[in-house]
Amino acid sequence: MSLLKRNNGALLPSFSSLPSLWSDIFDDRIFNVGVPEVSGFMPAVNIKETKNDFQLEVSAPGFSKNDFKVKVEDDVMTISADKKEEKEEKNERYTRREFYHNTFSRSFTLPSSVKIDKVEAHYENGILQLQIPKKEESKATLVKEVAIS
Repeated sequence: MSLLKRNNGALLPSFSSLPSLWSDIFDDRIFNVGVPEVSGFMPAVNIKETKNDFQLEVSAPGFSKNDFKVKVEDDVMTISADKKEEKEEKNERYTRREFYHNTFSRSFTLPSSVKIDKVEAHYENGILQLQIPKKEESKATLVKEVAIS
């Protein structure tokens, strides 16, 4: 989808051989590759594996900790948030009513090596941080040295 329609350079004939910058930037195929259709936004997530746990950071500014729901079912952890706000201002000359709704849901398949009952979450400064500890038997060293013979 293009924001600007072109007619074979009719607007700027001398630049007709150049591709439309708007078409290249705002083409749906660029922004939707591998992204499911959602309403709202999809927060960025950083995932880090350490020797003892997995750490997730979800960038979700504007929410409060009460807006989040973290659910683990079988081996799938789903992080979701739902925020609704309504404001109404009345004056003798006007009435203004604004509303806002933002929601998202992200799901992650957990490995069998984690302790699901020990997941901890903390939300501060727009970042939801989750720590998912590993079971003792899976805390093997992530880096091994290999002897050369």
